[in-house]
Amino acid sequence: MIPFAGFYMPANYSKGIIEEYKSIRNNVGAFDVSHMGQIEISGKDAQAFLQNATTNNINKMIIGSAQYNLICNNDGGIIDDVILFKISENIFLIIVNASNIDKSYNWFHSIKGYDINIKNLSNDFSLIAIQGPNSRRAMVDIFDIELNNKFYSFVKCLIFDEEVLISRTGYTGELGFEILSNHQTILKIWQKMMENNISPCGLAVRDTLRVEMKYCLYGNDINENINPIEAGLKWVVDLNKKNFIGKKSISNYYVNHPDKKLVCFKMLERGIPRKEYEIYINNEKVGFVTSGTFSTKLKKGIGLGYLKKPIYLSLFENKEKKTCEIKIRNKIVKAEIVNPPFIDKYSLHS
Repeated sequence: MIPFAGFYMPANYSKGIIEEYKSIRNNVGAFDVSHMGQIEISGKDAQAFLQNATTNNINKMIIGSAQYNLICNNDGGIIDDVILFKISENIFLIIVNASNIDKSYNWFHSIKGYDINIKNLSNDFSLIAIQGPNSRRAMVDIFDIELNNKFYSFVKCLIFDEEVLISRTGYTGELGFEILSNHQTILKIWQKMMENNISPCGLAVRDTLRVEMKYCLYGNDINENINPIEAGLKWVVDLNKKNFIGKKSISNYYVNHPDKKLVCFKMLERGIPRKEYEIYINNEKVGFVTSGTFSTKLKKGIGLGYLKKPIYLSLFENKEKKTCEIKIRNKIVKAEIVNPPFIDKYSLHS
């Protein structure tokens, strides 16, 4: 157990990280992610408010849809990365990172001029993620429910005679669902999953799974000093929107290239990269690692890191193999810069 954003959470369970990894990539496993926060935006201006407060296009959402999105400050820095659910025409539920609940809630309150209600519901809900190629089959068999919702959509149904929201989302790159309900219902759902041999999984394997997919972690790969273009998140920024907070700064980065760029690399020699390790090319320090892990599938170290502007521009003009070095415990270890994701043949769109 380790402290994380005010919670004690399992780094791993008794079977160990490798078995947890196999359960997610080959079968099915479950994470308790109840530390995540929930903020509700409601009222006649809720959609217009979120269209201004986030980078993605809220107007493209329909009732029952989910959307990955970013909240940015006036300078284009990322306040948080979130998932939005459109509950009704005037009600949206936002899943925020545990460490950013108060920050995001206060930021929303600082945006004036809208007829909305903002509620922090983080103490009212718990959340489970069930992930893996057999996750849909497991949910249907265990809870006797229909579960045909498409990627980034949600349904509401009754489990144990209580309403639950089940979204087809996750942080692993595999087919999966996230289940939101009151605390007691989520506890019953978790216990039922364990009785049916669903493997419990901890924070450590979750980190490996998300790095393999190049899913950013707030506080490591993104923060308030990093804009979406630097992090490779242009795909969740709609610069065609009339206006939104941070648009001017983000547009400037997009046109003129950011000062640094997030890249993926895999180790060519033995070694596991970790956060803040230095990246070198031709004996020159050119960047730093933000996330690193040992890939169970690739059986080698992999990581994410930022490279300086001249370096990443010159690298991507060169079609040959792109190599660098990572300084690991005062030893220079060779690595190769690669395109994401690190692995393929995952079940995300099954």
